[in-house]
Amino acid sequence: MRTVKNESFCRGEKLEFKVYYHSALTGNVTAGYGSILVTDDNRKFDNRDTYHIVATGKSSGFFNMFFKVDDRFESYIDEDGIFPWLFTRRTREGGYKKDDVVNFYHFSGSAVSRKAITHIPINVQDIISSFYFARTLDAETIKPGDVFNLPFFLDDSVYFSKVKFFGRETIKTAIGLVKCLKLKPMMAKGGVFKDEYPMTLWVSDDGNKIPIMAESAVIVGSIKMELIKYSGLLNPFLSKVGYIAEQKYSKKGDSTGKSNSNKEDTTENSK
Repeated sequence: MRTVKNESFCRGEKLEFKVYYHSALTGNVTAGYGSILVTDDNRKFDNRDTYHIVATGKSSGFFNMFFKVDDRFESYIDEDGIFPWLFTRRTREGGYKKDDVVNFYHFSGSAVSRKAITHIPINVQDIISSFYFARTLDAETIKPGDVFNLPFFLDDSVYFSKVKFFGRETIKTAIGLVKCLKLKPMMAKGGVFKDEYPMTLWVSDDGNKIPIMAESAVIVGSIKMELIKYSGLLNPFLSKVGYIAEQKYSKKGDSTGKSNSNKEDTTENSK
């Protein structure tokens, strides 16, 4: 089994997002909220340690009247190799419902869901573990135009995604200005990629590489997801403009001048 060096996330990390719908007619309208948490659990598979990741997404307000969303995904990810052992989903999106449990047997090269047994390539990801594996990749040496591949398993099929790096940008967000890596994923089934990149993703240009914002066009308008709260980061949030000044100010207000934790525990920040 492979070993992956992870210096980007740890147990206790929680990221919270607001989802907007935007069009020329409506402007920005809050469509819902989501979160993704690395729990404190350590369930063992084949006597190997794992990270337990829980991701949820729910619609809110008037969006519930015509397209209610209530999703929950969980993944148990190998701590040393950053690949999944178990994936569960509970999807409720409008009239669509999907529940599934997938066990990954990497030694035999198979994934077993409720309906099928599927051959899988070595180190295949699920849709949650693929994000955390991508966070472990070295961003120091990448150049605009560079591409990396991420095979993942979903709905009893193996998909092949590649992600293209488009450069570095500083973007304005709900938590302030953040220096980011700009990425665009492209997906296709069976190894034949599409010609378009439907989504743009901005992740923090620091040791954490957390998602800051994502935007995707839809038939009318666009959907945007934005980070609004964070806690339990493994590394200082150095890509946030003004972060160092904030820490100096915070220490002045602390009579001990000492941090209570090695982790970055800021639950919400003003602009």
